[in-house]
Amino acid sequence: MKPLFNFRVPSYDAHAINETIRSALASAGITTDKGGFAAGQNVVDVVARTVEARTDSMPEPARRPRADEPKPPSGSFEACLYAQPGRACVYKLYVPARVLAAPPLLVMLHGCTQTADDFAAGTRMNRLAEEHGFLVVYPEQAASANPSKCWNWFKAQDQVRDAGEPALIAGIVREVTARHGVDPRRIFVAGLSAGAAMAVILGQTYPELFAGVGAHSGLPYGSAHDIPSALAAMKGGRSGIAGPKAMSNSATTSRREGSRAAQAVPTIVFHGDRDHTVQLSNGIEIAQQATNAHAAAATGAALRVRTEKAAPAGGRRYSRTVHVDAAGQTRVESWTVHGAGHAWAGGSKSGTYTDASGPDASAEMLRFFLALPRAGSA
Repeated sequence: MKPLFNFRVPSYDAHAINETIRSALASAGITTDKGGFAAGQNVVDVVARTVEARTDSMPEPARRPRADEPKPPSGSFEACLYAQPGRACVYKLYVPARVLAAPPLLVMLHGCTQTADDFAAGTRMNRLAEEHGFLVVYPEQAASANPSKCWNWFKAQDQVRDAGEPALIAGIVREVTARHGVDPRRIFVAGLSAGAAMAVILGQTYPELFAGVGAHSGLPYGSAHDIPSALAAMKGGRSGIAGPKAMSNSATTSRREGSRAAQAVPTIVFHGDRDHTVQLSNGIEIAQQATNAHAAAATGAALRVRTEKAAPAGGRRYSRTVHVDAAGQTRVESWTVHGAGHAWAGGSKSGTYTDASGPDASAEMLRFFLALPRAGSA
């Protein structure tokens, strides 16, 4: 199993922390090499099964193509380079053959060990982009930034505005938006695992840029500040999360005081209840942070909540909880996929860390994003 972070630690406490890591991973049945990195194992824990049909009360997602359908016209999928002083990032941009005027933009953040191509193949998001006329950008983490290509969601300097990886990704988004005439009110970000944790961070640090967040098998904002707290958070620990306080632009202040989700950004969450890499409690906490932020933004008005359960044909059973504001607009949506492990629901077997048995997280996230009102301006 590949971890969600770089295990390399400062020399003064390397032995103690490595022992902590080995002990924590051993308790989960995972072996490590002598350097403290997790040995390559299959993190996907899925079993295909057939269950009952989807209930009529559920809203229709963006349509998922059947396997026997002809392929739509192919757009361009090109590698680009974005550079800041002292730092650069490669990204891939998918532009469909038919692009809407002022198209929406979806930022997709891969998980550990993945690449932009791998994540695009596994999520099938480019095919949905072709059908609906939006752009997709896939920032790719460099091995020099993290040997396992994980986004560094657990580092304090990568959890704040105008610094680290959030600033780098925001810069890519602004570059693509300017070059391709993207609608600045319809920019969304989604990710898997470490990518989901970074998507949540981006929603909090750049709420004027991102109109919605999708988190699949991820972690809540401010859940870790170093390697030991990251390990604890993955297993459901909450030592990294502090009580309510204003957002800070200072990495030092963030480390000293802790963090909470304070920005009311529409959020959709997917998580498997058999995820033994990132425990389900993390997905629940992401949704809770989002609902708390929305309630606070509405001067304490509680969101109306409903939960529905379904068993779609050919897919996994799931529970879906929807939080709706006073105007009837869905603000937070949380899916628990029963029997699923650490994998993108409804993904293609051509990518890694996917569960082909569904439900289709890509289509449902797109439905959620495109239904949001075009309020505000980036």
